Amino acid sequence: MPGKSLTVVVTRRLPEVVETRMKELFNVELREDDTPLGVDQLADAMQRADVLVSTITDQIDAKLLGRAGERLKLIANYGAGVDNIDVATARQRGIHVSNTPGVVTEDTADMVMALILAVTRRMSEGLRLAQSDEWAGWSPTAMLGGRLRGRRLGILGMGRIGQAVAKRAAAFGVQVHYHNRRRLRPEVEEALDATYWESLDQMVARVDILSVNCPHTPSTFHLINARRLKLMKPDAVIVNTSRGEVIDENALTRMLRAGEIAGAGLDVFERGHAINPRLKELPNAILLPHMGSATLEGRVEMGEKVIVNIKTFADGHRPPDLVVPAML
Repeated sequence: MPGKSLTVVVTRRLPEVVETRMKELFNVELREDDTPLGVDQLADAMQRADVLVSTITDQIDAKLLGRAGERLKLIANYGAGVDNIDVATARQRGIHVSNTPGVVTEDTADMVMALILAVTRRMSEGLRLAQSDEWAGWSPTAMLGGRLRGRRLGILGMGRIGQAVAKRAAAFGVQVHYHNRRRLRPEVEEALDATYWESLDQMVARVDILSVNCPHTPSTFHLINARRLKLMKPDAVIVNTSRGEVIDENALTRMLRAGEIAGAGLDVFERGHAINPRLKELPNAILLPHMGSATLEGRVEMGEKVIVNIKTFADGHRPPDLVVPAML
């Protein structure tokens, strides 16, 4: 199946260099604007596409897959996470799903450390004060945050990103602890100087900083629920750059308001861009618009992986980043 005979439909705007390369290789339909497609628009795209290049804003469930055309054989997701796609149903319908793993690791780990620093040193509050007319100058007791060195960091999810966070945290003198579905190999654990906790409850109760780096799956939905949030120290902070659904956002908001958790740095939210209005009002919450992987280099690398997956599939081979239900 030569690439030019494939109809590739892209659901969002991609970096110009990626779109240019796609036009060279495939018969591609690109977007002129950058708004998410509606359900009917997605269904229409899936009717006429051999390959759909989706993003995390495209919710492709079993019902929508039932409206796909016979031509659709590959959903090449532009992103590492595939919780927006019903992979099992896609496979049952003979539709392969690929993703772009590993690309966002360094960029997201950088953002985790940025948020940890920003929350513990109260940078958001300081920024608002400096830009207001209320700042009266330096004071020995003003804007006191906390020192990172010596603190305990608990990493929930010790995959690529979690391990990259652990390496960065060590440079700040932070003690690394982690909880994972599977314990790391002894040599990896030793190299990271990381302490494994089989019990998430016990780890959450003992760390000063909790970083959420696990994917969203049925088993991780509200993994950090009200009960576990109450186990955290009152002076602890929580950072989430993974998926908003992992944390019970309403419970977190209540505890931040009550001072039962010192602060939060969130790049993702339970309901996408519909952030809890009460959360927005909190001075001890730093909120970012899903910027964790937002570097030009990372976005171009993601596009290159999508192209390789499509090209390999067009050549009659297994895409290198094929996703199967057993991986989830």
